Amino acid sequence: MISVEGLRVEFGLKPLFSGASFVVNDRDRIALVGKNGAGKSTMLKILCGQQKPTAGTVSIPTDCRVGYLPQVMNLQDEVTVREETQKAFADLTRMKERIDAMNRELAERTDYESAGYLELVERFTTEHERYMMMGAESCEAELERTLTGLGFRRTDFDRPTSEFSGGWRMRIELAKILLQRPDVLLLDEPTNHLDIESIQWLEQFLAQSASAVVLVSHDRAFINNVSNRTLEISCGRVIDYKVKYNEYVVLRRERREQQLRAYENQQKEIADMKAFIDRFRYQATKAVQVQQKVKQLEKIVPIEIDEVDNSAMHLKFPPCLRSGDYPVICDEVRKDYGAHTVFDHVTLTIKRGEKVAFVGKNGEGKSTLVKCIMGEIPYTGELKIGHNVQIGYFAQNQAQLLDETLTVHQTIDNVAKGEIRLRINDILGAFMFGGEESDKKVKVLSGGERSRLAMIRLLLEPVNLLILDEPTNHLDMPSKDVLKEAIKAFDGTAIVVSHDREFLDGLVTKVYEFGDGKVREHLGGIYDFLQAKRISELSELGKSSATAKSVDVSPSASQPSSQSSAPSATQPSAGEKRSYAEHKEQQKRIKKAEKAVKESEAKIEAMENRLKELDELLMQPENASDMKSVTEYTSTKKCLDDEMARWERLNEELEQLIQNQ
Repeated sequence: MISVEGLRVEFGLKPLFSGASFVVNDRDRIALVGKNGAGKSTMLKILCGQQKPTAGTVSIPTDCRVGYLPQVMNLQDEVTVREETQKAFADLTRMKERIDAMNRELAERTDYESAGYLELVERFTTEHERYMMMGAESCEAELERTLTGLGFRRTDFDRPTSEFSGGWRMRIELAKILLQRPDVLLLDEPTNHLDIESIQWLEQFLAQSASAVVLVSHDRAFINNVSNRTLEISCGRVIDYKVKYNEYVVLRRERREQQLRAYENQQKEIADMKAFIDRFRYQATKAVQVQQKVKQLEKIVPIEIDEVDNSAMHLKFPPCLRSGDYPVICDEVRKDYGAHTVFDHVTLTIKRGEKVAFVGKNGEGKSTLVKCIMGEIPYTGELKIGHNVQIGYFAQNQAQLLDETLTVHQTIDNVAKGEIRLRINDILGAFMFGGEESDKKVKVLSGGERSRLAMIRLLLEPVNLLILDEPTNHLDMPSKDVLKEAIKAFDGTAIVVSHDREFLDGLVTKVYEFGDGKVREHLGGIYDFLQAKRISELSELGKSSATAKSVDVSPSASQPSSQSSAPSATQPSAGEKRSYAEHKEQQKRIKKAEKAVKESEAKIEAMENRLKELDELLMQPENASDMKSVTEYTSTKKCLDDEMARWERLNEELEQLIQNQ
């Protein structure tokens, strides 16, 4: 469907990626992975035509329709849900306007027999038939069916989009894309604002959809459930693994280990060749062999090893003061917005040191209760904040609140106070903003980089109650793992609002479920909660000629014979002439030795060619775990090393025979 050839993108002097070539086929479910800032979102924008590459081509058939769900949505707050969703039918709307215009023209004209009128009738008929074939008459019914399937009530259709949370807005965008029926779906972080049920729905939809899918997501469970192919953007290259995400992780590790072994073996082979050349460079009798080695050395293609991004966010929350035993106590807390009750009778107690999760559908009150705890909005009932509690709050839209005109360093310098200002560079370096990165403008940062920058604010002052509202949105998987470990090691109390099952797993020991105006407590981890809710299905909620082989070498081949290594017992003294028979016998020995050398050289050439074939085979990701080929490669290299040693001995024997003839 989509063919990408030699793609290159540059921002400044260093290319984001180059030489990218791949094809998106029908029914592909491609996970586009890589660290924050690697160029994943840029790749999606290029595929959908929103951005032009520096070099290379993207070929899309004219009849191929592409649907793109961006990471950041730009919905107009003055329109209703129905009006926003109807934008999916923009092409049909324009077609209807053309048909209506032609219909009016037909009604006004009277030159019924003219060629122009007949041509107009033909155009009107063709356009109208196409319009009807596209299901134009059932658009409204399909729109309502889709919105209802995504969880909207009919009473929501005429509500302004401004009244809906980020998760519901994401569903509106999804509805628009589904109604367009694209051949290729491009999804950039689709789970960032979706609740657990919405993520499950999206997983099921993508599994059943006939469209090809290219998606970027940091939700490990979601991406593994959906993908059947993985494209990795790493160190400026795009590598294609034709397996799902979990298998890609294993293959990538194995691929690099094999590359390292092949590289080390190749370096040993190169060193051996150079040593041979240096040793026999000035011996005339070795001239042929030396030239052979030189030619072999010139033909060697250096093995490249995939670079590994070892940079990682080093996050450790500073030591905090001890809070009271119960940082948060709610007793019959209730929150109303006009006639709408968000929740009532909320009674809960969070103990010091506990790590708890707030989960539930979007709009059920998770962020609302957080705002009550923060004292940002009024409520009824009793809500106590414990003694000596210092709150650190990471809001869901924290990254979007940054001033885009400032640099990374200026952003932190503006909020840092006292001695902490002397440690700004150290803190930025720990969050992978070291060196020139700290001089970047916020406006050029990716979503993940903005989230990391916003997270630094939490480190500026010690706190003992962390409230994190969707902290993993836009963070890449390694950064999420680091954040998770930092929260686990945090001395204080943590409340985590998240839909990321993998992130919550092993982190929280208590789950508060928001739904139907109630808040229910569940002891145990996130998967205990999912199982109790009977939604456990969510978890379903390198060219190298350097390697090794062993060859049996016959004693006669591996050791010089007494006849060939020493002068014959009948050999005349230095001043005497040999008899004809002795001379003939010596020539036989020389010919035999020459034949052995040629046979050895043929074996070496055959093994080198086989090693080249195996090397090219193992460099392909799908063959990275082919242990049969790996074993053959290793044994062939050992055989080659033994044969090279044998070849050297045979040459020495031949030289001695020639000298003694």
